[in-house]
Amino acid sequence: MQINVSTEINCAKEQVWQAITDIDNCKNMIDAIIDLTVLERPETGLVGLKWTETREMFGKEASETMWITEAVEGQYYCTRAENCGAVYLTKMAVTETDGITRLSMSFSGQSMTFIGKLISGIMGLLMKKSLVKMLEKDLQDIKQHLENKNKKG
Repeated sequence: MQINVSTEINCAKEQVWQAITDIDNCKNMIDAIIDLTVLERPETGLVGLKWTETREMFGKEASETMWITEAVEGQYYCTRAENCGAVYLTKMAVTETDGITRLSMSFSGQSMTFIGKLISGIMGLLMKKSLVKMLEKDLQDIKQHLENKNKKG
């Protein structure tokens, strides 16, 4: 399953980058995040940053441990999570064109076991719409947080 969503944010690219890489404070920006605990912090950069995030998904609390596997300062970072025989990859990217900042998120999930592949084939279509809405809401929460912060400050 592959999902791509994006939004335009009325802030400088650098502000958006700073917000999305401040993992410790994501729960203050994204409504669905109930709790977030950083587990490992690299000495420099983002690669290796690892955290557990608890959020409400499909009416229940769910926790995932994620870590940053790749990053280019000021442009994008990629995360990985593994759960129930599946691998989940997410890429957060910030671009600026003609003074407009775009925050994009791509998400993919791939089952690694036969049973997982069977279940994901059936459930994937049902879950995709819900996941798209969830990811779009995350981006809108970030957008609203940053734009409101700019109005105040």
